[in-house]
Amino acid sequence: MSKEQLTIEGNTIHPGEHKSQVIRIARLPSGHDIEIYAHIFRGQLPGPCILLLGGLHGDEVNGIEIVRRMVTGTMFKGLNCGSIIAIPLLNVYGFINFSRDLLDGKDVNRSFPGNFKGSLASRIARTVTKKIMPEVDLLIDFHTGGSSRYNYPQIRHSSNDEQSLALAKIFGAPCTLVKDPISRSLRQFCFKEEISCLVYEGGQSLHLDEYSITEAISGVERILLSFAMIDGETKQKNCFYFEKASWIRAQVSGIFKSFKKSGQLTEMNELIGELYDPYGLKKTEVRANRDGFILAHNNSPVVHQGDALFNIGYQWEDYKSEV
Repeated sequence: MSKEQLTIEGNTIHPGEHKSQVIRIARLPSGHDIEIYAHIFRGQLPGPCILLLGGLHGDEVNGIEIVRRMVTGTMFKGLNCGSIIAIPLLNVYGFINFSRDLLDGKDVNRSFPGNFKGSLASRIARTVTKKIMPEVDLLIDFHTGGSSRYNYPQIRHSSNDEQSLALAKIFGAPCTLVKDPISRSLRQFCFKEEISCLVYEGGQSLHLDEYSITEAISGVERILLSFAMIDGETKQKNCFYFEKASWIRAQVSGIFKSFKKSGQLTEMNELIGELYDPYGLKKTEVRANRDGFILAHNNSPVVHQGDALFNIGYQWEDYKSEV
């Protein structure tokens, strides 16, 4: 649970206060500083400290917009207890360049726990683990599908992490699935440090998706209600929990036409897409390899052999969000 005193970058935020803290990351060759903004909201009473993080990948603007809307809205004003640290945009470099990664090609989310003497990605990661995470009890990290892939709103949690699973079911995204953390990711760091972590995926990079945005904000509201950090009521909602998921990949390169999209059910051997060569000589069918639910789909009109086309979730059960 949160401490009586919360200090970030040498600035103490007292119970009942709301402050915005600038944290310097590095300096461009031009001499301009790159900084991130952390918005801190504190209730009068002790409670959990929740970090809401957007823009770990710079082109995933949906996550940035989710946190921005919550910061500028009314949800965090007058917290009963606990603290919110909201960082709408972490990877400023990627955001400026419409890129997932940094200029040197490094992925910040493959650089944790980071090093202040390392690469730029490593320095950004270390800023989070050293200056922010010591105060945090729960991280909710907002992402979208990469490149041209659309992710149906979903929460991912690690296997053998009962606390994160319980929080995921409270969050109540349309879909929840087990997916163990990637090596050197922020989620793996949290797992090792025994910090609860939820990764929300919704929408597509370089696009705003209103459905994914509103589902995310509603999920955060349910989490805050469960900790009595805010007042109000929310109704239970029907959700899906998936134990497994797998990708259907392109058998050949060509022009891709999908007949189904994320959020729809599939049946074994159902025709869900087609691939065409650009000269009108050949057509290749894309068929479902099992009964399932489409968790993600590729929106690119042109794909290469081996590219991911549909992510099919299976072995699922229905449940109601637990608030």
